[in-house]
Amino acid sequence: MPDTHDPRENHLLAALPEDESARIFPHLELVPMPLGEAVCEPGIPMRHVYFPTTCIVSLLYVMEDGASGEIAVVGNEGTSVSRCSWAARPPPAGRSCKAPATLTG
Repeated sequence: MPDTHDPRENHLLAALPEDESARIFPHLELVPMPLGEAVCEPGIPMRHVYFPTTCIVSLLYVMEDGASGEIAVVGNEGTSVSRCSWAARPPPAGRSCKAPATLTG
């Protein structure tokens, strides 16, 4: 994995005004994300926000019997934070990497 990266590989980060990106980019780091690696787990608070650069993150709904179903995917156009879009109570969902690559977070 290269030592340097450009956070602007993520479209949300690329859209930031220059003054805001100058404040935020120094605090970002490249995070390796192997295939199937969990970004977060149901019931565990998220401590980081991830901006996919070269990977796809899948939002999985986990059912009572342990089965799961993919309900959304996000690539370099978005971020791993999707709980904000759920109205009152977030579903029991996890996020995992669908393709080995990198995230900026």
